[in-house]
Amino acid sequence: MVKAGKVYLVGAGPGDPELLTLKALRLIERVEVVVYDRLVSPEILSLIPDTTARIDVGKRPGAHPVPQKSINQILIKLAKSGQDIVRLKGGDPMIFGRGGEEALELERHGIVVKTVPGITAAQGCAAALNLPMTHRGVARSLVYMTGHTLENRLPDMDWKQLGRASSTLVIYMGAEKISQIVERLIEAGMDATTPALAMCSATLHCQKHLSTTLAQLPHDIEKVKLDGPVLFMIGDTVALAGSNGVSRHVEQDMLAVAANA
Repeated sequence: MVKAGKVYLVGAGPGDPELLTLKALRLIERVEVVVYDRLVSPEILSLIPDTTARIDVGKRPGAHPVPQKSINQILIKLAKSGQDIVRLKGGDPMIFGRGGEEALELERHGIVVKTVPGITAAQGCAAALNLPMTHRGVARSLVYMTGHTLENRLPDMDWKQLGRASSTLVIYMGAEKISQIVERLIEAGMDATTPALAMCSATLHCQKHLSTTLAQLPHDIEKVKLDGPVLFMIGDTVALAGSNGVSRHVEQDMLAVAANA
């Protein structure tokens, strides 16, 4: 009987390969198979040895060529064949990455699962802009939320608490619902002039971001094009972002184009 392999749920971080953990890199270099998502950057995929099998199971909004059940079955089949697998996910596998679902299913089949954390998108975005997500006297807490649900509705959140809290709010997968989210936050008492930003491709050479206010956020996002998944950050700490050269110039160019549109 073949001894089952292990599955490593590995966070690839926000994209910059230098932000991978040493453990993540070591595993990528030694396992037989890497099963990866679309948010893993090409720079990180280039670190996979040519002799290692690669399986792309990436999902896109409205397009899931490999459903989650099929991904689970792929991992189970590979592990039961005796191969060690890296399940490579953008950011951190346990923060809006469905890593928990995969781990539970694998463990149900008696397969050993190990998690290797990664830098989540919010941390990559904040670091790229020298933005403190918590700051004494400004933000006493940090909230991560998703703007996407299986039912395609607004998430079931305590909006009144979010509207009152001295927090930095980070919204993943919220581009489609950002107008409704902003409306709920303002209705719940959040100041319409609260600093807000949107960012894509954080930590990569092509990163872009837009700084604005809560009320203007949906309107400004419509005017400019942010390619790829967008992360939103809302709160008074956003005003403390440093002027990162590349991203700041991109923002100015974007605003100029939008103003002349």
